[in-house]
Amino acid sequence: MIQLGYFTLDTPDLDKARAFYGALFGWTFDEASSHATYAHVADGDPPFGIRKGQCKVFTHLYFRVQDVDALCKRAVDLGGKAEVPSQSPTGLSVSIVDDQGVSFSLWQPAPGF
Repeated sequence: MIQLGYFTLDTPDLDKARAFYGALFGWTFDEASSHATYAHVADGDPPFGIRKGQCKVFTHLYFRVQDVDALCKRAVDLGGKAEVPSQSPTGLSVSIVDDQGVSFSLWQPAPGF
């Protein structure tokens, strides 16, 4: 069964978003998994973060999977599009667009996540 494994909130100003959500919800951030364009929320379940980018009116969902590469190929075979997967301390992820233009991501967690 594929389940929600990760999500991000996109924001144009990462520092302001960290301050806002930290004050609003008491979120703290895992600095080892964060960088200039991403703030990983500590102890989130499922894991999640705030990403610097174009502000969206929705969160970006990541489905937790066992094999990102195989599912990228399958998505393309079904008429969708897949970006090149990227590696981070939390695992391997990739953005997918389905055959209707809806975007989501796949996440293959690193050991320990």
